[in-house]
Amino acid sequence: MSQMSFSDMEYSFRKRTTKRDEYLGIMEEIIPWDEWAEYIRPYYPSGKRGLR
Repeated sequence: MSQMSFSDMEYSFRKRTTKRDEYLGIMEEIIPWDEWAEYIRPYYPSGKRGLR
């Protein structure tokens, strides 16, 4: 078993940003998700069963 050097440790924690992650980050900034969720909330099931 070999010991990790400081540079190996530093680069092991880095994660390359994928195009998907970049796209989702941009969409998170652009789209007002809270407003959209309010439009959907009346039609979304409440989790209760039956009519009451």
